Amino acid sequence: MTPIPIDLLIEARYIIPVEPYDTTLEHHSIAVRGGRIEAILATDQARSRFKAVETVSLPEHILTPGLVNLHCHAAMTLMRGLADDLPLMRWLQEAIWPAETRHVSHAFVRDGSLLAGAEMLRGGITTCNDMYFFPQASAEAFDRLGMRAAVGITVIDFPSQYASDADDYLHKGLAAFESWRDHPLINFTLAPHAPYTVSNVSFERIGTLADELELPIHIHIHETDSEIHDSLRDFGQRPIARLDSLGLLGPGLIGVHAVHLSDDDIDRLALHRCAIAHCPTSNMKLASGAAPVTRLLERGLPVGLGSDGAASNNRLDLWREMLQASLLAKLGTGDASSLPAHAALRMATLDGARALGMDDHIGSLLPGKAADLCALRIDSPDSLPLFDAASHLVYVLGRHEVSDVWINGQQRVRGSELLQISNTELLSIARLWQNKLRQ
Repeated sequence: MTPIPIDLLIEARYIIPVEPYDTTLEHHSIAVRGGRIEAILATDQARSRFKAVETVSLPEHILTPGLVNLHCHAAMTLMRGLADDLPLMRWLQEAIWPAETRHVSHAFVRDGSLLAGAEMLRGGITTCNDMYFFPQASAEAFDRLGMRAAVGITVIDFPSQYASDADDYLHKGLAAFESWRDHPLINFTLAPHAPYTVSNVSFERIGTLADELELPIHIHIHETDSEIHDSLRDFGQRPIARLDSLGLLGPGLIGVHAVHLSDDDIDRLALHRCAIAHCPTSNMKLASGAAPVTRLLERGLPVGLGSDGAASNNRLDLWREMLQASLLAKLGTGDASSLPAHAALRMATLDGARALGMDDHIGSLLPGKAADLCALRIDSPDSLPLFDAASHLVYVLGRHEVSDVWINGQQRVRGSELLQISNTELLSIARLWQNKLRQ
């Protein structure tokens, strides 16, 4: 038989494809052609079946799908550590919003998104769902890095350095959407910030646009008790009930945080098949609480993982989010079997892709899907012995073990080094803005 020509063959010690669930393949390879997965098969068979332009041997590695960060504010990486150990509203009102008023600009967002994208890529995150001002600048940064992103068309009902009112936010965001419409890696969402910053009139327009443009809606919901108390006072409804009455709940809605949920809230989310972005580290750091993830999963909701912004985390590290999510679920239920390793990995990959409506293309390793891949080293004494590869991913390894990353079959990280941007440039960006924000 004549070998089949392909672009890339990656030989790995272990492959965890996420689909089928609870599957680990040993001494298998992934064949890539035209940016997509051609086949996954035993390495000895792959060597005889395919003729690759490039072969990458990863004899002491675990290969997984690229991770999907379902909620971040990439540009806020420039405010990493600016205001720690404060509750959410004090953190926003006393530190973050004043800093944004002074400094946020196209350049701020572009530079911050470059810094964030580089951090995410080095940690195996190949797709992020971003929410911030100046979406054109975010898209430029992700495009330069060759990273897959859903860029949020942020909407709030008060002025900022970016826009004057809700109509202005939408006008500028939709212009960015149109300019990137045909890009292979850049997608968009409608991103109303939160129920407490967006009016009913604006929500109704956002719902209409989401239907017309077939865009997901990306929004913070039920992050704090005070948010719910204020909504009952101002609207006579809990935020989720209010969104339901406005027609915004549906499979295209990605609710971020969803910490404080009543039985009725969960019923509404399940009925409308909404998705949830779980941000365990940020929620703990701001003392917001812990989302009832096991109950949401039992109801069939897609629950992905988000880092939130580096200003409230302070890392864009989905391996840590997997660990925290699993441990919180066990602690919250009193059941050590809650959210096992394979389930945590699925949250960080396929469930995030499902929430974005991208699970036909990314989130698991199946023939026909995009070759978005992440490899982690397992050859350090600190991480041995190894008895279960999936368990190791969640409870032992971390972003510093990520060695190689591909997006659409194109390598973005090799030997832990970024290929699209230098450390020298990233350090210059970080130091420049550190000095500016100190002033």
